[in-house]
Amino acid sequence: MIRWLVGLIGLGVAATSALAADPVAIGVGYLGVAGTRSTLSLVEQPAENDGVAGARLAIEDNNTTGKFLGQRFTLEERRIKEGEDPVQAAAALADKNGFIIADLPADALLKVSDALRDRGTLLFNVAAIDERLREADCRANVIHTAPTRAMLADALGQYLVWKKWSRWLLVVGSHDEDKLFADALRRTATRFGAKIVQERTFEDKGGARRTDSGVTLIQRQMPVFTQQAPAYDVLVAADESEVFGAYLPYRTWDPRPVAGSAGLVPRSWDAAQDQWGALQIQNRFVKLNARRMTALDMQAWTAVRMIGEATSRANSGDVKKVTDFIKGPDFSVAAFKGTRLTLRDWNLQLRQPILLVDGRMVVSVSPQEGFLHQVSELDTLGYDRPESKCKLK
Repeated sequence: MIRWLVGLIGLGVAATSALAADPVAIGVGYLGVAGTRSTLSLVEQPAENDGVAGARLAIEDNNTTGKFLGQRFTLEERRIKEGEDPVQAAAALADKNGFIIADLPADALLKVSDALRDRGTLLFNVAAIDERLREADCRANVIHTAPTRAMLADALGQYLVWKKWSRWLLVVGSHDEDKLFADALRRTATRFGAKIVQERTFEDKGGARRTDSGVTLIQRQMPVFTQQAPAYDVLVAADESEVFGAYLPYRTWDPRPVAGSAGLVPRSWDAAQDQWGALQIQNRFVKLNARRMTALDMQAWTAVRMIGEATSRANSGDVKKVTDFIKGPDFSVAAFKGTRLTLRDWNLQLRQPILLVDGRMVVSVSPQEGFLHQVSELDTLGYDRPESKCKLK
């Protein structure tokens, strides 16, 4: 009996020593651009902490588990101003952090990834939806939690085809990003059997809409702009530049629904999402930030949680071991979307359902019923393996 008691005391002392030991530090950097981009709607103006707020919440979640495993996660934020070198800022973050959450445009992200390639730093693209980052310009040290334009377009297109709204009037803005989204929508229409009955271009001529006469001007302009179109079921807008899309609903010449950049919008996340336990994270986010969770917040949260999940599963804070596990076949992460999310090993894009929202509710979630795939139905959204031109390097 005495020997047994002595043994128990010894185990207790060993456990206490393990808990008292310094935890393994896992540093995560957040690199973003200073300032926010204005939107047409005053109620949708992004917060100054858009994106990084989601990363902060995920750091708390990681540390909840990490304290039992002897791991401690930290977050260091860096914002680059106009004209500042993103590579220099990224290198400073990489000095102390093995992982960097990249809230950057495509060109800046490529410069950073190439500069950090030999340092072993793993980047998570949480903002850029450009297809080329997963295709011709893909990089082996960049994981993408942001969806692509093709994924967003396919998610919307599946629902419109499921509704049998197969005749589309496509309205495209005059900026480059608008044209890229239009390309994705054309691909979707061809892929799923929809027909674009006509395309129209909305030229950005500047001018202030927020004036006393602005509503009257818009109310007259939009019906005329959409007049005399061939018979169509839905107007699909490609307006990533936020010039005209929000003015289309309820103002078209023909009484038709609007989708794409306005009306029914495809997003990775929305404040209205309340399924699959999402209220839990929504409420915690609001409590911490006094605002609703955006898609960028969720994409950053997911990236940091991927690090936390892989670190706990690999039982290591070593960047290479964690990276290898994330890229391996056993990795998945839960993100309140009804299924565990996995990584496409051919281009490091995170598979994920896409929400279709109208500004107040989640109308539907894609992939839609009936769109099948031999590996994962999530691979019906965006470029599939046989289509990919990515050669990770």
